Amino acid sequence: MEKRKLGKTGFEVTLIGFGGIPIQRLKDDEALRIIGEAVNQGINFIDTATGYGRSEELIGYGIEKYGRDKFYIATKSPVRDYDGMKKEINKSLKRLKTDVIDLYQLHNVRTEEQYNKVMGKDGALKALKEAKEEGKIKEIGITSHDLHILEKTVDTEEFSTIQFPYNPVERRGEDLFKKAKDLDIGVIVMKPVAGGAIKNVNLSLKFISENENVSVIIPGMDKVDQVIENSKVAKEFTQLTEEEKRIIDKEAKELGSEFCRRCGYCGPCPQGIDIPTQFILEGYYLRYDLEDWAKERYLGIDKKASDCIECGKCEPKCPYDLPIRDMLKRVSENLG
Repeated sequence: MEKRKLGKTGFEVTLIGFGGIPIQRLKDDEALRIIGEAVNQGINFIDTATGYGRSEELIGYGIEKYGRDKFYIATKSPVRDYDGMKKEINKSLKRLKTDVIDLYQLHNVRTEEQYNKVMGKDGALKALKEAKEEGKIKEIGITSHDLHILEKTVDTEEFSTIQFPYNPVERRGEDLFKKAKDLDIGVIVMKPVAGGAIKNVNLSLKFISENENVSVIIPGMDKVDQVIENSKVAKEFTQLTEEEKRIIDKEAKELGSEFCRRCGYCGPCPQGIDIPTQFILEGYYLRYDLEDWAKERYLGIDKKASDCIECGKCEPKCPYDLPIRDMLKRVSENLG
């Protein structure tokens, strides 16, 4: 399987990695079979998070069964403060059944306020740097759906990797990826099939693979055949043919009419609704078979899609002309 260097980490990672979000709903034996197939296919990078239900725990079982040396382990936490992150790191080590985590990431830093918090004197980054000195983690990364946050981040020299959505529909990160590569920062691609919205999975993965600035792609996988099919992209990599380009471009164009790219230009909402988050959670509900998990997180949000008063101030700011008010109504119906 094709491998690429994960930036300054020096890790030689497989082009296709294992996205650990969907396995949280599986039984132990099912999860172990899927992780075992990842080992069989040669996948050596596995990404999870403290917020992905039982994902860390299940991956820990897989690591225990198949061997710690089979994977570079990446996890992440949304905790923003120093004390909270110290606790999270220790919990992750225990759940993953390992003495050291290869990559620990700040998870989904979305706003300037959150960014300033994690980077501050009592922020989560301080805890991660201490954990690195103590040998509990090897490298530090950051994930976000906000392009501007990561554009700031790559100039700080604090992070070895960034993680950002990228696929034929969401292409805003291309310049960022080029800059990251030039700075020897690893690029991890999440949402490679747009949260399950893209049906031509193989073509989407091939499209992403053509970008030499991408280090590793982490499609979420919860079936053995998904592991096998996704692995083929890195095992039998070929450039997209003209016909394949036409097919995937056509699908991307069709999705564009009601697909949120999470750019954030629609905000701020006068009612305080984080609009892109509503659509992210709906995607997990509709396409990841994670109904209960998505609803729980939706109901935990202070300002929800149901709080929309249809003022319409968001829609003129959307560069993709999305019918945001109608889309929020749909979210409220699905999750509310």
